[in-house]
Amino acid sequence: MHLDAAAMTGATGSATITVTDADTAISAGSGDLPVLATPRMVALMEQAACAALAPFLSPESTTVGVHVDVRHTAPTPIGVVVTASARVTDVSRSRIVLDVVAEQQRDGVSEQIGVGTHTRVVVDRASFPS
Repeated sequence: MHLDAAAMTGATGSATITVTDADTAISAGSGDLPVLATPRMVALMEQAACAALAPFLSPESTTVGVHVDVRHTAPTPIGVVVTASARVTDVSRSRIVLDVVAEQQRDGVSEQIGVGTHTRVVVDRASFPS
């Protein structure tokens, strides 16, 4: 598959959740506090990346995550809205690199809670078992 690097570079996507018990470190088994789990933040970042890439993929193609390098910089309690955003920074053959950021909205103020990079690779859907 040929990707149009010029068209894709700079593309953005986002994903939003309101943190629930199911999103906490306790629930994920990644800690014992009732705050947003790092694995859940990373999953939200991946959702944002998928949203950024979706307009550029054929129905026969999808992307899979192959690398994540993020810092989780602030805690987020239950009930707070978190939005992850992703921006395509590099496209090389089937490999796509995105900058990812997660922010929480509390009392009308936005605070960054995570930042990093995420790499995805374009694959043929048919090559994966159903």
